Amino acid sequence: MSISAQQVQELRQASGAGVMDVKQALEEAGGDIQIARDILRKKGMIKAAKKMERETHEGRVEAYIHANNKVGVLLKLYCETDFVAQNEQFAQLAHDLVLHIAASNPQYVSPADVPAQILDNERRIYTEQLQGLQKPTDVLAQIIEGKIEKFMQEVALTKQPFVKDLDKTVEDVINEAIAKIGENIQIGGFVRYEL
Repeated sequence: MSISAQQVQELRQASGAGVMDVKQALEEAGGDIQIARDILRKKGMIKAAKKMERETHEGRVEAYIHANNKVGVLLKLYCETDFVAQNEQFAQLAHDLVLHIAASNPQYVSPADVPAQILDNERRIYTEQLQGLQKPTDVLAQIIEGKIEKFMQEVALTKQPFVKDLDKTVEDVINEAIAKIGENIQIGGFVRYEL
C-alpha cells in the first residue's frame, strides 16, 4: 500500500513522532491513521519504560497560583539534562501538571507513596461495607481490590485521569512526554495550598 505524504504529515503533527516511525506505523496499519496512532503510542510506551531506569538530575520547579488566589501549587519535575529542562515541551508538561494538581487535589505522587496504614484502613472499611453480601470470598476480594484501585485514582497523582484528556492518566501523559522528548521524566514531589 502506498502511503501519501499528507498521511505522514497528518500523523506526524498529531503524534510528534519522527517521519520514519510515522511511515512505518502507517504501513503496519495499512494506511489507517487511527490504528497507526495506536501503534505509535504502544511503541512510545515501550521506549518510555526503557528510559524510566535512567537517572534524573536536572529539571524545574513549576509554580501556579489560581486566578482567585485561593489555590497554589509548587511542583518539582525532573529530567536528565539541563537542555531538556529548558525545552518548551518539558515546560508545557510541567505547567499542565500544576494545573492538574490544582484542579484534582491529589494527596500522593504515586500508589507507592500511599502509606500502608492508610491502605489497610481503606481495606478494613471496604470489608466492613461488604459484610452483608452473600458472595464468595474471591468475589469479595475482587470487589475490594476494585475499590482500592478507585481510591488510588482519587489520591495518587499518576493514576488520576488527566484533566485535559480524561481518556489518559497522568502517568500516560508523562510516558508520552518521555517518548517524545527522549529522556526520563520523574515527578520529584508537589505541594498544593488552598485557602
